[in-house]
Amino acid sequence: MNHFGKTLLGALFALSCVAPVQAAEDTLMMATTTSTQDSGLLEYLVPTFKKETGIELKWVAVGTGKALEISKNCDADVLLVHAPDVEKKFIEDGYGIDRRQIMYNDFVIVGPKADPAKIAGKTTAEALKAIYDAKAGFVSRGDKSGTHSAELALWKKSNLNPDKESFYISAGQGMMATLAIAAEKGAYALTDRGTWIKYDNKQGDANPLAIVVEGDSALFNQYSVITTNPALCPNVKSNLAGQFEDWWVKPETQKLIEDYKLEGKQLFFPNADK
Repeated sequence: MNHFGKTLLGALFALSCVAPVQAAEDTLMMATTTSTQDSGLLEYLVPTFKKETGIELKWVAVGTGKALEISKNCDADVLLVHAPDVEKKFIEDGYGIDRRQIMYNDFVIVGPKADPAKIAGKTTAEALKAIYDAKAGFVSRGDKSGTHSAELALWKKSNLNPDKESFYISAGQGMMATLAIAAEKGAYALTDRGTWIKYDNKQGDANPLAIVVEGDSALFNQYSVITTNPALCPNVKSNLAGQFEDWWVKPETQKLIEDYKLEGKQLFFPNADK
């Protein structure tokens, strides 16, 4: 092989080594909640994010509690979660920085269409008391997710502790699986509206569950983005994380969130400017 051939071969080899490194540098790891995936929101938004930023976004969808643990272990660059009180403690403890709210939806209580505990039209506190008194089945996610945290807070505000009651079932699973268990057992459950719409649309007329309590201010459900603290995790891609957060709060992305609908129903409501 002549000198030119050797030089070209060496250059191609160098490029083959550099290209994967460059690709890795432009890949951002996110830990997020099951609701952002189950609702179809990520599938809808991520291609636009990559097109506009050139950043490849990879993610794992788990409960908020698990997502925060992943970040603490330096295994995620950014978070998209929905448990404000837990998130604020996470920030105070130094694990995350630059928390920005981006959107909200709400929680709803769903249950058998026959509504055995007769909770339709009640406030959240009244509904939980009625479920407790009637010993009606209730399926909890039981997974330290944002939804699970919100559910526990609602029971506490109602001065009730169903944890050791036989009617209270801890699924230890994501929202879709929890709804499936509630449907199978004819029980109530707390769910974010986005995942409920996706689940209800999938089940159609075969769905034995329906929304029975909604619209209470106690059921507000805020989502935020957070960057893992690079001071604790030096390998965090803070520059890409900053671009990620900026992208979520910009008006064009907020409009995309607003426009995302399923069966004509809006799943999330942008509020980055609030």
